[in-house]
Amino acid sequence: MATQKSSAGRLGSAALTLLAATATVTLAVRQWQLEKARLHDRQLELEELAIRRKALAHQQRMQWELLLRAMDDPSLAEVIDTYDKSIPAERRRQFFYANAWYVHLYHLYRAGSLDREELYRHLREFFQSPVFREYWEASRHMRATLNESSVEAQLGYMVDGLVRDLDEADTDEWWVVGDPPTD
Repeated sequence: MATQKSSAGRLGSAALTLLAATATVTLAVRQWQLEKARLHDRQLELEELAIRRKALAHQQRMQWELLLRAMDDPSLAEVIDTYDKSIPAERRRQFFYANAWYVHLYHLYRAGSLDREELYRHLREFFQSPVFREYWEASRHMRATLNESSVEAQLGYMVDGLVRDLDEADTDEWWVVGDPPTD
């Protein structure tokens, strides 16, 4: 009888050990599967990000090409020229060029190549040009159509503040004017 109890106890203990080992292996396999799924999801996110960046770069190249054509051919410029017609044609061509630079900086920011502070510093330099300032004022009506919560509109507000700061500055040291925003 004692032998039976001892054998049953050993058998029960072995079954518990086997059950615990099975549970541990099952848990490890489940964790491995979850980690594998997480890594797969991350890989898909990175691939999607790469596709978006590639599309953004393509869009920027296309916009640049279209602007070049408009700057080179006044008849094509008429298609996109929404500036006041009292502004001389040569100045409007300069506005297209200023817009190309602004959009270039905007895309660098959106792609993560510039942070908000770096964008601000570049724009502070560009706004030393009277032509760039005139472009900004002449394009105000275009920015007014943007969704107020969009990134582009928010950057426009930031630039409007920068221009105000530059106009109100009591110094010729333009490179220290304004407080660059932080992301």
